Amino acid sequence: MDLGLQGKKALVTAASQGIGNFIANTLASEGADVAICARTAERVDAAVEGLKAHGTNVCGAACDVGDGDALKAWVEASAAELGGVDIYVSNASAGGGGTLWNEHFAIDMMGTVNGVDAALPFLTESESGSVVIISTSAAVEAFPPPPATSAGAYGAMKAALLNYSAFAAQQHAPAGIRFNVVSPGPTYFEGGPWHNIEQAMPPFFEMIANGIPLRSKTKPDTLAGQMGTGQEVANVAAFLASPASSHTTGTNVVVDGGFTRRVAF
Repeated sequence: MDLGLQGKKALVTAASQGIGNFIANTLASEGADVAICARTAERVDAAVEGLKAHGTNVCGAACDVGDGDALKAWVEASAAELGGVDIYVSNASAGGGGTLWNEHFAIDMMGTVNGVDAALPFLTESESGSVVIISTSAAVEAFPPPPATSAGAYGAMKAALLNYSAFAAQQHAPAGIRFNVVSPGPTYFEGGPWHNIEQAMPPFFEMIANGIPLRSKTKPDTLAGQMGTGQEVANVAAFLASPASSHTTGTNVVVDGGFTRRVAF
């Protein structure tokens, strides 16, 4: 299946590592030119070097998504470098801390709003403008507080993004710009939050892993193997970002192996 991403211009926030990096690499592997940002310049530089292996135009810069002016400047500089913006992926988050209300509002919520606002003039000029927002399964189901940090401000701000995206999908549909959300459940990758929880709180990690009903026949038969992978999340994000999903807008795709049980009407 050809996703139609060859030559598309994509911006991905918080993409020096983790899910954002998986998304950036997946888009580049499909032929998209990609610009990334993250807070740490050294990590951005390393990630850009890795992206170059795909043979597309890539660039990156250090940027604090919580700083609206800096974010706008990065979007505009990236658009100039790539020659436009067809895809904007908002991935930045203050993390899983459930009590950091101001930080989550500034980064998760306003970081998305400000980034999209900065990208809109370029997305309007695109023939296939697409915004993909990375949320979380904690946005669609309220989990009881575990020994680790959990929902709280993180889930609340990520839930607000679902409403924001649904409204924006209607608002910008006449301009041909699509808005969709990907909400990962527990996702395991080296150095990620669930890898750290595995090391620090094995009983809690086991409880969560065993709460995921889907059992893959192709992944390792381990607790970590029961969780999602960054690539599985990135595959969904790339599809929603691409012209292959041209009639899909205003939706939220939960990628969690059945971890959440609600019926999504």
